[in-house]
Amino acid sequence: MVHVREMDAADVEAVSTIRVRGWQAAYAGIVPQTYLDAMTVEGDASQRRQSVSQLGRQSRDLVALGDRGPVGWICFGPYRGEVPGLEPVGEVYALYISPDLIGQGIGRRLLEEAHAQMKSLGFEVSALWVLSGNQRGRRFYERSGYQADGATQDDPYDEITLTEYRYQRVL
Repeated sequence: MVHVREMDAADVEAVSTIRVRGWQAAYAGIVPQTYLDAMTVEGDASQRRQSVSQLGRQSRDLVALGDRGPVGWICFGPYRGEVPGLEPVGEVYALYISPDLIGQGIGRRLLEEAHAQMKSLGFEVSALWVLSGNQRGRRFYERSGYQADGATQDDPYDEITLTEYRYQRVL
């Protein structure tokens, strides 16, 4: 069983470890290995410390705590683009679980709490982006009520450009 709470400064290192290891596990064979190998917990933690201390920051971070401390992390806030005809829209920016704990309901618990908080903030819809090759992630979000809406965006990783699909669900 996990407990979900707001992330605090003491969680930065653990969250960065979850994010970097999560990327390296989830995107192996999708994102160029050179990109994944260049990711470091230290670099991620440095960027995360700067972002969480920004004044006026609109995003929120939650951690799932297990027996060994933080084991999952989700970041969400206002949608960073435009979704024609739908307002107001929140966005799940990132969701990562310790790779050895995937499939134990931690991601679902974090996502449910993020949805509840988005709804309390007045968002009616949640959107997120998923790499086209991330079949496991796409299935997870589809089981959570998300549907691809046909929007795509391309993101460069080293010398390769990968496509992401936008998913949405009503809150």
